[in-house]
Amino acid sequence: MNPSTLIQNDQAYLLHPLHHPSAHDNPLIFERGEGVYLYSVDGTQYIDAFAGLWNVNAGHGRKELAQAAADQMSKLAYASNYAGSANLPAIELATRMAGLAYPDLNTTFFTSGGAESNESAFKTVRHYWKRLGKPDKTKIISRTHAYHGITLAAMSATGMSVYWPMFEPRVPGFLHLPAPHPDRVTGDIREGETLGQAAARALEEAILREGPDTVGGFIAEPVQGAGGVIVPPEDYFPRVRQICDEYGVLFIADEVITGFGRTGDLFGLRRYGVQPDIMSFAKGVTSGYLPLGGIQIADKIREVIMNAPPNERWMHAYTYSGHPTCCAVALANLDIIEREGLVANAGVMGARLLDGLKALYEEFECIGDVRGLGLMAAIEFTSDRATKAPANLGEKVRAAAMQRGLWTRALGDVFMFSPPLTITADEVDKVLQIVGESIAEVTA
Repeated sequence: MNPSTLIQNDQAYLLHPLHHPSAHDNPLIFERGEGVYLYSVDGTQYIDAFAGLWNVNAGHGRKELAQAAADQMSKLAYASNYAGSANLPAIELATRMAGLAYPDLNTTFFTSGGAESNESAFKTVRHYWKRLGKPDKTKIISRTHAYHGITLAAMSATGMSVYWPMFEPRVPGFLHLPAPHPDRVTGDIREGETLGQAAARALEEAILREGPDTVGGFIAEPVQGAGGVIVPPEDYFPRVRQICDEYGVLFIADEVITGFGRTGDLFGLRRYGVQPDIMSFAKGVTSGYLPLGGIQIADKIREVIMNAPPNERWMHAYTYSGHPTCCAVALANLDIIEREGLVANAGVMGARLLDGLKALYEEFECIGDVRGLGLMAAIEFTSDRATKAPANLGEKVRAAAMQRGLWTRALGDVFMFSPPLTITADEVDKVLQIVGESIAEVTA
């Protein structure tokens, strides 16, 4: 089919995520990818500065990942992983991941993606506290700007209100605190208190206000991604961990974006010397080549599950949990990440990207903030650096960049970057060149 016919059929028959016709009147249709590049059906090349959707960590067109899928499919494409059966790739991947992220996380349950992973985490919190005789500890505390998925409970945890109105009422028992956003301070900061300490204190106050016997868990991304690449202060998570321990609240780390090298560490929370009770993951575990996610649980939670009587079993399941082909691809993907030093490359190239964005900040008054960690970065536009007033430039710059061959995403005035971890210095510099030219065009 020619491109115009493809677009017509797409618009007639496909319902897309976040769908509205006004957002899909002239879609790009991609045909193939190679390295950090995507190619549309008309042959145009784009730098994929968003790694698909934060997830193509190993880059596009990795034939070894396709081969891993083909080899596994030729032997055993699918088998149920329900209790009473198992398969070789699921066992091997769970074994490999034991202690990989954090020393006390040695047990893995597999899902098909991030929202399923966080749903699994919320249910595990409830199971844990019910088994310990505290059935009222069901509330989950999250934060503004958080993104944890948009299935019903995950949407209720997500702190981006744009996702709520047409699907309310939300699941009860989800609360949101101000995010520790260095450039958008909300809440009160007391004399002598840092932003990180103040944001952590808000968690403690919420637990006390709701009642510790009603709060089961706190969920946080080590770096908030879809909400605008918000990097927390260094002293925030250590204090959060102390508060969770003090009041008996399970700490869930949502590492769906930050896991598997994105921040320049293998997992994002490790930078802060903190270990969660539950970790959710997805995206980078297969570099997006097949849908796979999961949760890892602390040994203390595993013991509660394993010691339950049959009538109190962990009655949670997905058809595709432990899918053998997806797990086989994940194993091959982990080999690539390790063999090619992609975690270290994310740190080096991320620093180069951030330095270049800071240079653009000096050049363009319309940039109010530059932030990032590893290969997660953002610039935020403003019409006034002092007041942080909006400039309504994000989508305009994104469109101008796309015309120059750069594909990424904007959230209002926040222009975001998350390229494959394979990106080179020359490719980073090309991204920066396009961004600079695009801003110059839009603001001329």
